Amino acid sequence: MDHSGHGEHGMPMDLPPFTLGKGLELSADPFFLAGCLVGLALYGWGVARLRRRGDAWPVGRTVFFTAGVLSIALVMCTKLNDYGMVMFSVHMVQHMVISMLSPILLLLGAPVTLALRALPPAGRGRKGPRELLLAVLHSRYMKIITHPAFTIPMFIASLYGLYFTPLFDFLMGSRPGHIGMMVHFLAVGLIFFWPIMGVDPGPHRPGYVMRMLELFAGMPFHAFFGIALMMASEPMVRAYADPPASLGITALSDQNAAGGIAWAFSEIPSVLVLIALVFQWYRSEQRQAVRKDRAADRDGDKELEAYNAYLASLQARSR
Repeated sequence: MDHSGHGEHGMPMDLPPFTLGKGLELSADPFFLAGCLVGLALYGWGVARLRRRGDAWPVGRTVFFTAGVLSIALVMCTKLNDYGMVMFSVHMVQHMVISMLSPILLLLGAPVTLALRALPPAGRGRKGPRELLLAVLHSRYMKIITHPAFTIPMFIASLYGLYFTPLFDFLMGSRPGHIGMMVHFLAVGLIFFWPIMGVDPGPHRPGYVMRMLELFAGMPFHAFFGIALMMASEPMVRAYADPPASLGITALSDQNAAGGIAWAFSEIPSVLVLIALVFQWYRSEQRQAVRKDRAADRDGDKELEAYNAYLASLQARSR
């Protein structure tokens, strides 16, 4: 790819060799900076509205959502974004974080639940933001895009269908294309992980065992993708086939590092999601036990009485 195109992204043509310190220097992408600030402001407004009303909102959810937004800012509003235009390995860090770490943290923040609780009802016969959000949640479209028959192939296609076709080079050729690609990674991550471990209500919510199977159905493809990059004997992505001399790297070593990052990163979300799932499963069992206890208190434990009556009838029959 002609590196003169990178000037459109507002970054210097010759970056010095990459170090973590240089990568973490501020270099804000206006689109993502605005998106992160708006996201935090809206979430903060929702929490403040609940508090004013005297309703509680778990601090943990606020922490998770904030961490999710900051993880997006970390890879899109620092020089990691600049280096990601010319280094495949740094781009892969961006991709993995924004598609696999950020969505998990955002979903654990339950933003949809917060919106449904904070937005005021529009009143009889009218439609406001809350009603529109409910309509979208219950729409056929949402049922389709959160179904594993859609989410798993989409998750896989975002790797193989993008990097191993000319589409990636086309998107990397312009700033809107690059932004669109990163937004796509985030959206795919959100719709993949939402039915599996999202706290928010959704149209597709299988049992806990099925959720674990959905998780493990997608993850190996990330590992295979990473291995394919690591084993390749020539550059597989044209955009990174000719890195600037100032970086002091070769295209093949950079691609090898990118493959290693993709392979290693597939394990991190699996562990995080499994921990979240086990915790949610435990909480669900606890709530069910409490509901049963309350029902027993209300009806004088009819289930136990019925069982005792059944035992008594068996005893009477055996005489």
